[in-house]
Amino acid sequence: MTATRRSPVIIGVGQITDTKSEPTTGRSPLELMVDVAKKAGEDTAAVTSVFGEIDSIAVVRSFSDTVPAFRSPYGRLENAPWSVANRIGATPREYIYPPQGGDTPQTLAERAAGRISEGASDLALIVGAEALRTERNAKKAGLQLDWSEGAPEAPNELEGVSTLYSETEVNHGMRSAVAMYALFEQALRQRKASSLEARRIELGKLFENFAAVAATNPLATRREGFSAESISTLSPTNRYVGYPYTRLMTANAFVDQAAAYLICSEEKADQLGVPIPKRVYLHGSTHGHEEWFVTERNRFDQSPAIRHVVRSVLETAEISVKDLSFFDIYSCFASAIEIAADEIEIPIDDPRGLTVTGGLPFFGGPGNNYVTHAIAEIVMRLRAKPGSFGLVTANGGLLTKHAAGLYSTTPPKVAWQSVNETALQREIDKASGLKVELDPAPEGRATVETYTIVNGRNGPERGIIVGRLLDSGRRFVANTPEDAQTLAKLETIEGLGLTGRVNATGKINIFTPEF
Repeated sequence: MTATRRSPVIIGVGQITDTKSEPTTGRSPLELMVDVAKKAGEDTAAVTSVFGEIDSIAVVRSFSDTVPAFRSPYGRLENAPWSVANRIGATPREYIYPPQGGDTPQTLAERAAGRISEGASDLALIVGAEALRTERNAKKAGLQLDWSEGAPEAPNELEGVSTLYSETEVNHGMRSAVAMYALFEQALRQRKASSLEARRIELGKLFENFAAVAATNPLATRREGFSAESISTLSPTNRYVGYPYTRLMTANAFVDQAAAYLICSEEKADQLGVPIPKRVYLHGSTHGHEEWFVTERNRFDQSPAIRHVVRSVLETAEISVKDLSFFDIYSCFASAIEIAADEIEIPIDDPRGLTVTGGLPFFGGPGNNYVTHAIAEIVMRLRAKPGSFGLVTANGGLLTKHAAGLYSTTPPKVAWQSVNETALQREIDKASGLKVELDPAPEGRATVETYTIVNGRNGPERGIIVGRLLDSGRRFVANTPEDAQTLAKLETIEGLGLTGRVNATGKINIFTPEF
C-alpha cells in the first residue's frame, strides 16, 4: 500500500455542451471553463472543498490560438489558467498552457501523473473549452463581444508551439487537416484495394456506428443517428469537404463544449474524503510522434507511433487488448480511426465499440480539447462498471503526435512507472523507416501516390497530388490545374496510379493528369 500512496487518480470530471443558447447569452470560453471546473469539483463528492488544494492548472490551448483562420475577433486570454484560477479560488504554483494538439489532454494527464508520483504536485486541474458556435452566431448577429483578459504573468507553454507544416506543404495549399487526412485516406484505400464505391460504403458503415453512440449521448451535438447512406451520400447539406470526405465524416468544430478533470495522489484523495467509487486510476500513459512533416513520411497508411505507444502502455500495466472493456479512439477523420485500429489490432466493428462519446463528427470536435471529454466519459463508464479497463488514444496534428492512457477503478499494484520516452521514440523511428526527401523542382512524367480535392461551399477548389517521378522514383508535391473540368473529373475517376506530367513553376509544382 505504501508504494501506491502517490498513485495518480482522477477524482472528478465535468462536461458541458450547449447547443441552444442565443449569441447574447452564450458563454465565453472562460465562462465555460469556470463552470465545468466547478462541475468537476462537485463530482468529486469530497468532504472538503478541492479548489483551495489545487497546485497546478493546465488549460488546453484554444483553437483561436492554434489555427490562424480561427483567430477570435473577440480577444484572447493572456494567461487562461490564471484566469480560471482567479475565478474558482485556486492558488496554484504553476499555470500551464501547452502547445497545440489533440493529444494534449492525455499528455497533460501523463505529466500530472509523473509530478504527483514524484511528490512535486498533489492535485491538478486540466480544463479546456471552445465557444465557436456562439462566436459564429455572434458575428452573424453583428455583436461586439469582449472575451479578452490580461494577467500579471505569462503561462508556462512547456516546449512551445511547433509548426506542423513544411514550407512546401504550405505553398501547395496543404495547411489543412482535411486535406492531409484525405491523403491518408486514399493511401489507406489503396492498401485495402477498395474501389471508390466500395470505400464510400465502408466509410458510411464506420461512421454509422459512431453516430449511433452520439444519438444516445445527451452531450453530443449531432444526435440524429445518421444512417450509413446519409453519411456517405452527397447532398446540399452533406457536401464534400476534402474528397472523398463529406461534411458528416469530419470533426464538427463549431460547438460550445467544455470538459475538465481533477487528478491527484491517492493520499490527497484520502485527505479530501473522496469516496472510493469516485476514484479512477491512471495505470499507464505515454506518447510519441511520427516523422514530423507528412510529405516526408515513408508511408501514409500506417502509424508506428500509435502501435508502439499503445503497446507500451498496455505492457506497463501488464494487460492486453482483450482485457479492455472501453475504447475511445481519436476520430477526427476516418483514416485516423482505421489506422489506429489497425495498429492496436482491433477490428473497426469491434463489438466493444471504438468510441464512448460518439466521436468528433457527432459528439463534437472542440478544437484540441476533445480528449478531455473522452477521458471524462471513460471515467463515468468505468465507475459504472467497477474493475473494468478503458483505453483513450489521442492524436495531435496530422497523425503526428500520439498519446494513450489506460484507466480503471482498480488500484494499481505498483507505483506509477514513467516510460523511457527516448527509447520508445527510437523504436518508433526505426519502425517508421527512412525519411523521404522531396524533389524540390520535379520535371517529367509522373504517377499519383495519393491525392485529394479540397472543396469549398461552391465545390472543388484545389487538387493536391503527392506523386512519384517515373524516371527517378523521387516523391514530389504538386497541385493540379485549377480548371473546373480537371477538378470535377478527379472526384469521379480512380486517381491512384494515374499518370501525367509534373512541372516546377516557382514555388508551386503543377501535375497535369493524362485523362
